[in-house]
Amino acid sequence: MSQAVETMVDQVSRVILGKRYEIRLALACFFARGHLLIEDFPGIGKTTLAKTLARCMGLKFQRMQFTSDLLPGDILGMSVFDQNTASFAFHPGPVFTQVFLVDEINRATPKSQSALLEAMEEGQVTIEGETRPLETPFFVIATQNPLEQAGTFPLPESQMDRFLMRISLGYPDREAERRILTGEGSNGIMETIDNCMALNDVVNIQNEVANVHASDHFLTYLQDILEFTRTSPEFQIGLSPRAGLALLSASRAWAYILGRDYTLPEDLQEILPWTAGHRLKLNRDLGHLQREKLMEIFSKVPVPV
Repeated sequence: MSQAVETMVDQVSRVILGKRYEIRLALACFFARGHLLIEDFPGIGKTTLAKTLARCMGLKFQRMQFTSDLLPGDILGMSVFDQNTASFAFHPGPVFTQVFLVDEINRATPKSQSALLEAMEEGQVTIEGETRPLETPFFVIATQNPLEQAGTFPLPESQMDRFLMRISLGYPDREAERRILTGEGSNGIMETIDNCMALNDVVNIQNEVANVHASDHFLTYLQDILEFTRTSPEFQIGLSPRAGLALLSASRAWAYILGRDYTLPEDLQEILPWTAGHRLKLNRDLGHLQREKLMEIFSKVPVPV
């Protein structure tokens, strides 16, 4: 399956130029059965990445623009009275899909943001007292504008913790931007993208990722990192057991993408900033949590021998 994954990276890279590393991170998040938060400025390609990934995997796709006047029923669905049958009929919301793109999630109020909590954690939603399962696989890709922009509401910690990874695409380099300016990577290219795998292939990959071997040596290193965040004065709050499971799942997915059926400490080091960064807060005097600062802190945790 590693060749199929590389084929998918090649296909998506035709649309999202110069971002092969970020595309691999997004795929690792999906294959680990997680949800992805992309935080960046408008116009970077966040929405296009989500659409292209869904098209490549041949999955059902829904997009929803979050705004300040959005209600939970707009996301989940609601019952509407049908005069012909004299009864209420449930009309499902856009969350009933396989890849759900939540555009600018932090422009909605916390009440609307919380409508996704059950869906992201349990793969189901409870509406009007009835629990309704979502489709499998179910993958949320949310985009978020930087909080300093006007009209945004910060995501609470419980919502942030539902995202397996938070990544940033960043501006393209000069070569990639020149290709964009000359017409490469346009939306027209997306229409030529082929399905890289069938639904069964996607589910099989997710199952294979869950079975990637994690040795006692690796688990000891992971526990050392968790303990370090809980005891170090550099962090306000340490990583939870759920965060530990997220790190393990993401490490397995990264190892799989690299063609291995076992994890190495290097896999954990690679995905650590993207999986732990949005779950941690530094003490005020240490400044904003950047990837470089995070890796500098975690370099103090030795790899077990």
